[in-house]
Amino acid sequence: MNLTGLLRDRAAAHPDRIAYIYQDEQVTFAEFDRRVDSVAGALRASGVGQGDRVAVLDKNSLPYVELLFAAARIGAVQVPVNYRLAADEVAYIVGNAQAKILVAGAEFENILDAIAGRLEHTEHLIVIGDSEKYENYAAWSDREPTRQDDPAEVFVQLYSSGTTGLPKGVMLTHDNFLAVLPLADDLWNLGPESRLMVAMPMYHIAGCTLTVGAVYAGIPGVIMREPDPVGIAKAIEAHRVTHVFLVPVLLMFMQQIPEVRAADLSSLRLLLYGASPISDEVLLGAMRLLPNTEFMQVYGLTETTGAITYLPPADHKPGERLRSAGIANPTTELKIIDPATGEDLPAGRVGEIVSRTPQNMHGYWALEEATKNTLLPGGWLRTGDAGYLDEDGYLFIHDRVKDMIISGGENIYPAEVENVLMSHPAVADCAVIGVPDQKWGETPKAVVVREGETTEQELIDYCRERLAHFKCPSSVDFTEAIPRNPTGKVLKRQLREPYWEGESRAVH
Repeated sequence: MNLTGLLRDRAAAHPDRIAYIYQDEQVTFAEFDRRVDSVAGALRASGVGQGDRVAVLDKNSLPYVELLFAAARIGAVQVPVNYRLAADEVAYIVGNAQAKILVAGAEFENILDAIAGRLEHTEHLIVIGDSEKYENYAAWSDREPTRQDDPAEVFVQLYSSGTTGLPKGVMLTHDNFLAVLPLADDLWNLGPESRLMVAMPMYHIAGCTLTVGAVYAGIPGVIMREPDPVGIAKAIEAHRVTHVFLVPVLLMFMQQIPEVRAADLSSLRLLLYGASPISDEVLLGAMRLLPNTEFMQVYGLTETTGAITYLPPADHKPGERLRSAGIANPTTELKIIDPATGEDLPAGRVGEIVSRTPQNMHGYWALEEATKNTLLPGGWLRTGDAGYLDEDGYLFIHDRVKDMIISGGENIYPAEVENVLMSHPAVADCAVIGVPDQKWGETPKAVVVREGETTEQELIDYCRERLAHFKCPSSVDFTEAIPRNPTGKVLKRQLREPYWEGESRAVH
């Protein structure tokens, strides 16, 4: 079984059932399957074939989903691109993936203008909407349907930033998704009457998984253009959504907005949350906002096709387990190892979390060494996160082995920000760390050694011209020297300690 074959089965079994709801449009499984065939025909006519990459730069939309299934139907692979990235970052990802086609929403045409001449592998630039410069998606995709199914092993390639500062393409297969989706179907108690909201961006593993999950479950997927708290609340009320995944920062905003509190959210049966740590205040506030809704925390990575643990609704009551990331999925094994030696550690000892699951990625695109360092012998995957397992198998996230910062559910790697700062003529040395933030969980802070005149705001603005804003430092401290060990490695734990003093753990 593969995911495009699964779509054909759903269209044959339930042709008139709604597959997706997007803004004012509803599309049935039969119509969606036909549209996927038409887009597959357009891809073939454009020279896309087995193993080719198709990049998409847009907010969530029906064409986004059509392209996901259409590419897979002919053995190509969709490459979702984070629409919050700067032009240079988009160009790197599209170039690294060697994407033959780049499809962008009309509001991102300025990005196409900025990078069009730098994409040596990209043969077609297509805009969803009206454009005088580029091919129009509606006209381009209006082709004779391609009914031939020829799926490749890899289904989608999502980019996750790496510790070197450059994003890595995470290759996820049909089998990866077909390992996690039955678990979701069972653990979330999905039924024929369920409606699943896709609130997270489709470049995010949660958005991608839930988009495909609607087809797997044969239920309507309610697609949100972007994760707007008021829009989410109104759509839950209008479409009687039963299941949704939200990141903690959205849960916090929803509690503060009168329009959300006034909305009828009574249809919501299960709210899943994860992607970044959550405070007790935000979680308990969300539970008060939704007293008739069950809550389930999930923990996972892009590299594990999303969730590998879950904290059941029954554990959402005051107590130690409320601080836990839950227990392993039924098909997942977890253990804790010493990150230096690889030795297994006993319950209660903090070390690196590793997982063995059929959800583990195929590997990193064109990065053999990084793949080898992450996928260990015996089927284990290094998560890069530190934590411990208690005697009952509950996982507690303690810290990060890697230096990654998670701000509002977005992953930020300090090396990428440091590389930009070091290009400023007044910066002699720097380090970027995550510090506590009440709104975003944590936020990047730059610690800088100056060799000329510059200010905090100047350095923040300098980063904002070159990076997505969510990656940029929200504050800058100046110092005489960056602490390093004898080999020159920055002692980031030492830098972080004063800012995390009084916190119960080193992630917020």
